[in-house]
Amino acid sequence: MVVQPAFLWGVGVLLVLQNLGYNVSSLLAGLGIGGLAVALAAQETLSNFIGALALLVDRPCQVGDRVQFEDVDGTVEAVGLRSTRIRTLDGTVVSVPNRLMANAKINNIAKRPTIKNMYTVGITYDTPYEKVQEALRILREILAGHPSTENYWVYFKEFGPYSLNILVIHWCKYTAYQKFLEATEEINLEIKRRFEEAGIEFAFPTQTVQVEGLPAPSSS
Repeated sequence: MVVQPAFLWGVGVLLVLQNLGYNVSSLLAGLGIGGLAVALAAQETLSNFIGALALLVDRPCQVGDRVQFEDVDGTVEAVGLRSTRIRTLDGTVVSVPNRLMANAKINNIAKRPTIKNMYTVGITYDTPYEKVQEALRILREILAGHPSTENYWVYFKEFGPYSLNILVIHWCKYTAYQKFLEATEEINLEIKRRFEEAGIEFAFPTQTVQVEGLPAPSSS
């Protein structure tokens, strides 16, 4: 069996230290704790490196994608060997260890084909039957004619507490959020303009109060 010179040197150094009065047992224990700390640090570094490889292979997100997971919402700026840098919507940069990114449930906003916008248009209860039908027709015409529309639903859904509620679901082809907002604004302004022209009123919360004990109105 060949004994490595480094091992012999190590044993020799320990013997010399022991002869000089040093507590070799404490030194060995310290080296053991230090080695454990180094091993733990290396384990975390290795986990982050493996996480980086997983991100590169699976590609749940790429540089430039807007992602959401846990309490992070922002755009991926870089994927490094140790961490992924994400610029949040308020402008700050968050560095997320790759081992966490690899195990996280990532919602990649940039990969969605459309943005779904669902809302209710409420019109007043005194709206005649024909005007309700006209309101439905106006909404369908506006959505069908807008270039952002991928698909849409418009239905008279329910009798609400203070309004006749029309359900509107619009699937917008513009996945960039600012363009989506611009398209939504154009649609909303056109709805308001067309409703005003048609004499269709939007509902707002109202309350009828009945006061008891007042004298009946005079018949004279």
